[in-house]
Amino acid sequence: MASAIRPIGHEERLSIVDHLDELRTRLIVSALALGVVFGLCVWQNHALLQFINRPLSKQTEHQIARGEGPPGQTWLAQQGVREVARGTEAIVAALSAPGSSLPASTRALIAAELPRLRAELQRIPKTPNGDRPVTLGIYEPFTTTLTVSLYFAVVLSLPFILFELYGFVLPAFSARERRAALPLLLAIPFLFAAGVAFGYVVVLPAAVRFLQNFNSSQFNVLVQANQYYEFAATILLAMGLAFQAPVAILGAVRAGLATPRQLRRGRRYALLACAAIAALLPGDAVTMVLETVPLYVLYEASILVATVLARRDMGARGFATTTIVSPPPPSKAPGRSAQEMIDYTDPTISS
Repeated sequence: MASAIRPIGHEERLSIVDHLDELRTRLIVSALALGVVFGLCVWQNHALLQFINRPLSKQTEHQIARGEGPPGQTWLAQQGVREVARGTEAIVAALSAPGSSLPASTRALIAAELPRLRAELQRIPKTPNGDRPVTLGIYEPFTTTLTVSLYFAVVLSLPFILFELYGFVLPAFSARERRAALPLLLAIPFLFAAGVAFGYVVVLPAAVRFLQNFNSSQFNVLVQANQYYEFAATILLAMGLAFQAPVAILGAVRAGLATPRQLRRGRRYALLACAAIAALLPGDAVTMVLETVPLYVLYEASILVATVLARRDMGARGFATTTIVSPPPPSKAPGRSAQEMIDYTDPTISS
């Protein structure tokens, strides 16, 4: 178990059995971490479901307010009942007032019903509530809850799992290679989290808005729970992986497969690739632009970082070259000819 916490040094020599034992230990530790986080996610499944349902709920609020679909028709009926209840409340208040011509007993009877009428009126929603995914089977609420909890558990435990993977492959790198690879490895979880956040804030709402409004007047759109959560997980995972582009680019530069100059020359192709990735994701033209911009910004940031690293490496190599002291060339002794130098014998050397 200690090998799963303390990485093995580059100089240590392990047998194949030792490497397999270390791999098994790290897999067990990663599985335990995933299990603990999964249990916490199941415990907080209501908050997680509300979190992932929010893009769908926000979009369907506008459709329901327009009276589209069965939820929209229900909302219009509720508002009709609310208006009738308001009118009834005004009539009951007028009839129960002391100045009405009704007998006191009748006014008291009507006044007694007024609080109940007002309480029922408060139960009618004033604003439309967004729709939620529907389940079709008796087991689907349970299985879908576990599935969503597992999605979140994988994302939340990913940094620890990556740390275990890094600890397993670390002995294969020298100290110099570790210094070069460590910043890239540390950037992976942060870039993944940034991609997932961008997908949740921008891409997923845009995709839901586009698909929910597409030809919606011809259908009663009911979103099934397992399909929606699979779709949302695919969108968020795709954006998390897309935000790993700087790591791949900087890794290629550090490995000598590309140079900052080549990256600058390939800007037009990078922009085309970013636009192609955005076009593959659901959404309209505005959403495509919003998705293309951050991807291309990451590409430009990669060029900037690669240029800084290349200049630093060149400076380090130049400093190492200038610090090497070359031996002085042999000087010709004054007053001696070449033949005398050849025939010269060191008297300190014994025959």
